[in-house]
Amino acid sequence: MHVLILGGTTEARRLAELLHGTPGLRLTSSLAGRVAAPRLPPGEVRIGGFGGTEGLTAWLREHAADVLVDATHPFAGTMSFHAAEAAAGARVPLLALRRPGWTPVPGDRWREVDSLAEAAAALPGLGRRVFLTTGRMGLAAFADLPADLYFLVRSVDAPEPPYPARTEVLLDRGPFTLDGERDLLRRHRIDVVVTKDSGGAATAPKLTAAREAGLPVVVVRRPPAPEGVPVVPTPEDAVTWLLAHPGHRLPPG
Repeated sequence: MHVLILGGTTEARRLAELLHGTPGLRLTSSLAGRVAAPRLPPGEVRIGGFGGTEGLTAWLREHAADVLVDATHPFAGTMSFHAAEAAAGARVPLLALRRPGWTPVPGDRWREVDSLAEAAAALPGLGRRVFLTTGRMGLAAFADLPADLYFLVRSVDAPEPPYPARTEVLLDRGPFTLDGERDLLRRHRIDVVVTKDSGGAATAPKLTAAREAGLPVVVVRRPPAPEGVPVVPTPEDAVTWLLAHPGHRLPPG
């Protein structure tokens, strides 16, 4: 059985670790190549895009993939739709490995929005010192905000312009600790946090730290995902699904 994992996430790497060495299983992990020094999973690894739905469909056929696992980031919405279309075109079963989103708890001061542009529009009325944890992509949405707003931008790799005039970049990679997040908010005098609903435990401590400090948090909702695709929340659940669904191409239809 040949399994292609569309990865780049902690869950994708963990799934590869669980599957690596399984008798009779060939494993290929695909990374988008947006991070300069990614943590590579075990097994075969390819880096770079496929060239849209047609390219992914062709790859699945040419490499005789039996199962496709979409373990991309929850905000890689376009890739998830490409995966669904390519799996259907190549007649290959598709499984989505998608970490559950965050949910507010008592004490949270969340403002949920549908885009980075909406998040930017909300900021002037919420605070002046912004902890921006949406990654290095999409900072242009905040570039034209008033110059008196300060942004602490945390990302794995350095962002490229355009970005806000008063931007301090913190290069770091999770998982992050609650004590570390508390110290960061206090040290930089942060009064509002902006994040995407990425879910998972690796970056969740910032939400707890913000709640403890009474800070508002602007949360960008996840983009829509393809319908009709089986979804599991953990790599262990993905292994169970794969073992229960031996890798066979779907019959022509």
